[in-house]
Amino acid sequence: MIDSLHCLVAVVEQRSLSRAAADLKLSVSSVSRKLDALEAHLGARLLVRGTRQVVLTDAGERFLPRARAVLSELAEGMAAVQDVGPEPRGLLTVTAPAGFARLHAAPAIASLVARYPLLQVQLLVGDSVVDLTEQRVDVALRAGVAPSGELVATRLAPQHRVVSASPAYLARHGWPATPLDLLQHQCLSMVGKSPRAWWRFEGVNHNQPLPVKAAFSCDDTDTLMHAALAGAGIIHLANWMVSDAIVAGKLVPVFPMAPLVPASGRAPLRHDPDESAIHAVHMPGRSNHAKAQLLINHLREFFGDPPYWDVAMVKAGAGAGAARAVAARAP
Repeated sequence: MIDSLHCLVAVVEQRSLSRAAADLKLSVSSVSRKLDALEAHLGARLLVRGTRQVVLTDAGERFLPRARAVLSELAEGMAAVQDVGPEPRGLLTVTAPAGFARLHAAPAIASLVARYPLLQVQLLVGDSVVDLTEQRVDVALRAGVAPSGELVATRLAPQHRVVSASPAYLARHGWPATPLDLLQHQCLSMVGKSPRAWWRFEGVNHNQPLPVKAAFSCDDTDTLMHAALAGAGIIHLANWMVSDAIVAGKLVPVFPMAPLVPASGRAPLRHDPDESAIHAVHMPGRSNHAKAQLLINHLREFFGDPPYWDVAMVKAGAGAGAARAVAARAP
């Protein structure tokens, strides 16, 4: 019966018998037989199985949430038994945005599995928001405001934008002394709708985004940063994204960096009120809860408070303070 429930949920999620069979590592005929047996046991048809798609019947719509609840309870019970052991073990599935995964999540997870060799972490990288209620995901790392509803969000690190440019660009075009000076510079922006915090500074332009000139625009932030490294213009990207380039001297923070304050004493970021943080998001009551919490605690420890990328970036940015002051006084 449990195998039949797994087949039902997989077919609904994949919307195809063949894709569900591949996901479950079973033959299509085996999945079909298990569904037939489940429908016969219930005395109701759960699916309309067409050649191109699979659709739930009214009975299937009513039964599916209960099937998922049974499987969730079973998985949670199994995880609880496993977590009683002396060392965490088993699979933990995590999602993260591409840039953050590459720069920060992957090194943190690598240190976790080195500490707990019986633990397996599957990191799924992508910028789309994964529906945790539909997908088999234990923890989602997300950048932005904390989600509402039944999801539980743990704040891992602050996120704010940093105005920066390459030394070559600043040598050719001069150093902006104030945010309004950005209107006279070539800026790099996202194509289409951008977050409200882009090119927005408190007390400037009635707290509305500045109408900067976009010398180059793109739908990918990593590409924008590489354009800035090449001297194409000024960027306003997340702190965790530009930190390594600033530490290496390939980018320079244009305006003075805000003082670092631990989360326990941090006031809301005045210069970027629409940005929030990096969060670890999970479903309450989901299986693997103990391992998910282990990961979240490890990420907080690994990132630090303030996070290591901010600490390194502020130290590097302080070295550019003298040059910034000289440039600001230049005629």
